[in-house]
Amino acid sequence: MNLRGRSFLTLKEYSSEEIAYLLDLAMKLKEKKKKGILGDSLKGKNIALIFEKPSTRTRCAFTIGCIDEGGHPEYLGSEDIQLGHKESIEDTARVLGRMFDGIQFRGFSHENVEKLAKYSGVPVWNGLTDSYHPTQILADFLTLKEQFGKLEGLKLVYVGDGRNNMANSLLIGSSKMGINITILSPKSLWPHEELINMCREYAQVSGTSIEITDNVQAVEGADAIYTDVWCSMGEEALAAERIQLLKPYQVNDQLLARTGKAHTIVLHCLPAVKGNEITYDVFERFSDQIFDQAENRMHTIKAIMVATLSQ
Repeated sequence: MNLRGRSFLTLKEYSSEEIAYLLDLAMKLKEKKKKGILGDSLKGKNIALIFEKPSTRTRCAFTIGCIDEGGHPEYLGSEDIQLGHKESIEDTARVLGRMFDGIQFRGFSHENVEKLAKYSGVPVWNGLTDSYHPTQILADFLTLKEQFGKLEGLKLVYVGDGRNNMANSLLIGSSKMGINITILSPKSLWPHEELINMCREYAQVSGTSIEITDNVQAVEGADAIYTDVWCSMGEEALAAERIQLLKPYQVNDQLLARTGKAHTIVLHCLPAVKGNEITYDVFERFSDQIFDQAENRMHTIKAIMVATLSQ
C-alpha cells in the first residue's frame, strides 16, 4: 500500500484498510525494535516538530521514532518560531516545506494544522489539536489488538468528556474499524451531532454500532473502558465545574462491576488525574495496559512517518 506524500490530520481521510496497514506496520516496527533492529527508511529526512502545547508522549514518540529510522527531528517550540504571530501560518508552512521533509504539529486550532498541510507541500501529521488526536487512536488500537487479537466486534466504552478530541477521534476510528463504540457522558458534553451522523455512516459500512448515552449501565458487556482527563489543556478554569458534572462517570470498581465481564481492561491516554476520572487503585491495576498504550505511541507514530515519507 502506498501512502507516500500523504498527511495525517484525522482518521476521516484514511480508509479502514489504510488504518489496518498502519497498525500492521507498527507491529512489525515494534517487533524489530524489541530485537534491537533499527532502520534507515528516514535516512536523510529532516522532520520539524512544532509544539504550541507541551507534551511527553507525542514529543518523545516523534523524536525517537525519527532517530530510530535514521532521520533528524528538529523541535520548534512556541518561543522558537513566529507561527501565526509575526508571520502567517501560510508563510511559515511554505518556509518549512522548503527545508523539511515532514512536519508534526501539536497545538490548539485544527485549522492551523490544515493550513500547514495545504501550504507546506510536505506530509503534515497531527500530534493533537483541540478537535482531534489521531496518532493516539492508532496507539489505542494497537494496544487493543495486542490484548484481544482483533478489533472487529469489540465493545469500547469511552467515559467522561464526550466532546473532546479523544472522544471525537475514538468515534471516527472505532466506527471505521468495526469496534462497537459507546460515548458515556453527561448530555451537555456529548459530541457534535454532525460528527455523530458522519460516524454512523462509517458504522453502516463496517457493520458496527454507535451509542451516545448518559446512562452508566451502558458499560455492560464492555471489553475496554477508556477515560481521559476531565479538563483538556486550556480549560483549567472549568475544573471545579467539570469535577462536579463528571463525578458520576469516574472509572472505579463500581463502574467496572457493571460490565459483567472478567476480562474488561481499562485504558487512559495520559496524563491521568488519579482521584478524578479514575481511581488510584483501578489505574494501578491496569497500569500494564495503560503504559503499553503509552509505549505504542512511539511505534505507531514511527509507522506513520515511515509510510508517508519512505520510498
